[in-house]
Amino acid sequence: MTKLTFIRHGEAASGWDGHADPGLSEKGKAQAEAVAQILNELPQQPIRTSPLARCQQTAIPLAGMWNVAPTITPEVAELPSLGMGLEERTQWLRKLMMGKWADTEQEIQDWKQSVLEYVLALEGQGDQVIFSHFIAINVLAGHAAQSDSVIVFKPDNCSVTTFDVTDGKLTLIEQGNEADTVVR
Repeated sequence: MTKLTFIRHGEAASGWDGHADPGLSEKGKAQAEAVAQILNELPQQPIRTSPLARCQQTAIPLAGMWNVAPTITPEVAELPSLGMGLEERTQWLRKLMMGKWADTEQEIQDWKQSVLEYVLALEGQGDQVIFSHFIAINVLAGHAAQSDSVIVFKPDNCSVTTFDVTDGKLTLIEQGNEADTVVR
């Protein structure tokens, strides 16, 4: 059994239409501190983070408590926006989030598959804490639920969602807190 604890990053300082890679807002920094206190109850384990600023900044408090350097892991990064401008990708994302994976562009389906393959390949590598994104966490939750919906739940900022990988199968152990996510 490999337990994977996924944390959605804290509140970003900007939405998809304002900055390609925003860091955390002040509220997001406070959320990161709070979730680190919760995660500090876990046995120390490797920390992985998306290369995007908001995930790296969310990982900093826990990494400091455990005195470990997070591993930057592109495989758990945000959904690629296919070279769109900031305003265009906001409209595209709103539409995508209401749909099914089977109806998305091949590049998006390939990204989804790469997230899933990466996570399944962590089996046997020990429990890990992974700071990631709304859609990437939904890839995993949807796979565990055998759903083709892009969105199966709405993980709140700094929510903690736990999965198990055993015998090549991904199981949702505990779904994180939900909140309304506004694509802005």
